[in-house]
Amino acid sequence: MSTGPGLGWPDRADESPDEQPSGQTGPGESTVGQGEPVPDEAIAEAPGEASPGTAPSGHALWGNTTSGTAENVGYVPTHAGAQPPPGPRKGPSQGESELVREALKDAKVSHETATTGLKVMSGRRDKEWPRPGHCRIVTIANQKGGVGKTTSSVNLAASLAMHGAQVLVVDLDPQGNASTALGVEHHAEIPSIYDVLIEDMALSDIVVPAPEIPNLFCAPATLNLAGAEIELVSKVARESRLRRALEAYETEKFDYVLIDCPPSLGLLTVNALVGGDELLIPIQCEYYALEGLGQLIRTVDLVKAHLNPKLNVSTILLTMYDARTRLAAQVAEDVRNHFGEVVLNTVIPRSVRVSEAPSYGQSVMTYDPGSSGALAYSEAASEMAHRGAAK
Repeated sequence: MSTGPGLGWPDRADESPDEQPSGQTGPGESTVGQGEPVPDEAIAEAPGEASPGTAPSGHALWGNTTSGTAENVGYVPTHAGAQPPPGPRKGPSQGESELVREALKDAKVSHETATTGLKVMSGRRDKEWPRPGHCRIVTIANQKGGVGKTTSSVNLAASLAMHGAQVLVVDLDPQGNASTALGVEHHAEIPSIYDVLIEDMALSDIVVPAPEIPNLFCAPATLNLAGAEIELVSKVARESRLRRALEAYETEKFDYVLIDCPPSLGLLTVNALVGGDELLIPIQCEYYALEGLGQLIRTVDLVKAHLNPKLNVSTILLTMYDARTRLAAQVAEDVRNHFGEVVLNTVIPRSVRVSEAPSYGQSVMTYDPGSSGALAYSEAASEMAHRGAAK
């Protein structure tokens, strides 16, 4: 955020220094890089050495930034924002400086679009959510990467579990990101979904509880799953091996089974489509996310015609919504016009907290429950629960 007249702050040259708000300077003045003494209250400790009670700005934590500005330029952090979530933090905790704000003032990348989250949350239901009459097996798929499949799987599951539902997350992505976000071990020696698909191991032998959230369980994925696409080719009934494993497992003790898919339309995703009764499609609110949607729908139609006639597209979730751009609004409008009522009313805003949570082995629901991302996912999960009960 820039300072001075015409750049975001009113001209306060007529006020005394004591009357001017902290963190703002008058016209032509600067607290950084002028070679003049800096007031005591503006002096910042070195990154990672903030005094007790001081927190970085609530919008961004620059510990893992790829920008050279925050890494290489010494700067003065602004006043403290919201306290970060408890727990050890890796890397420096820094606030946004005037230099960083100046560099980012015209950037296209959004931090927290809190206004969107607050708008979505206006109708939140705080009462107990209804539970489905039978286990809902929901496949979460989109062959485009980076649209929020794993993030949505983990946070919807966490939100449902926190409201009393029994939830199982099946991690079918070789990267194992869902397992990471739930704090579940998934190194090579751990029994995983690979053993279920290739070695015919029982699903009950690999399911483990998520340590952070009661009622939430995970069937982890390991890197061994990366070779499963090739190994499945020679297997009998290769497209329905996950379905048979779920049928042999006592899925009725769960309210929801959420299957997280890899970013492809290979045999792993086909297994997920055959194994699920419902399909949830996360769609990033950008143009590229729409290009591959037609191919996904055609694949779904083929699966319905030949392998799983019960499969239906029950939910579409708009993710990474940036309220400042016309494109996001246009994509959301196009998706709603085409798919109608299956699109959730809730949209998921871009949120730094959502991206940070997996590095602590948590979902955003436990990492920062008050963030716009956590509130939006809670509302989306509530919509899913109430829509399922209405059916």
